[in-house]
Amino acid sequence: MPIPKKILSRKDEITADFFKLTDTHIDNLLQGKVSHKFHASDFAALLFIHPRHLSNTIKLTTAKSPCDLVEERIIKEAACFLTETKMPIAEIGQVFCYDEPTNFTKFFKGMTGITPLQFRKKAIALV
Repeated sequence: MPIPKKILSRKDEITADFFKLTDTHIDNLLQGKVSHKFHASDFAALLFIHPRHLSNTIKLTTAKSPCDLVEERIIKEAACFLTETKMPIAEIGQVFCYDEPTNFTKFFKGMTGITPLQFRKKAIALV
């Protein structure tokens, strides 16, 4: 039995709204307008849905969790900072609300397999 169109459209609406909120939140982080990273529950509250419903919907439409998508976006933006600026790594971490540079380094290495400094050196070597 096929899934009713109303359910499909609501799923797509939630996903689109989540991506809009993610873009806005990342932009706010980059501009220093917020002092903490949002969690899935924060996005769910803004969408007036339960966090589990948000997570299940996003996983259904993208095959990734909301957290994974936000973290991937943060890595993408951090990589831009590392390759396009000479900003210290600790300051880049602060942009993304990491008070301790070591926490940002652990996060970045966990996502990419290399430290931010190694990433920067590799990017410079390629130029």
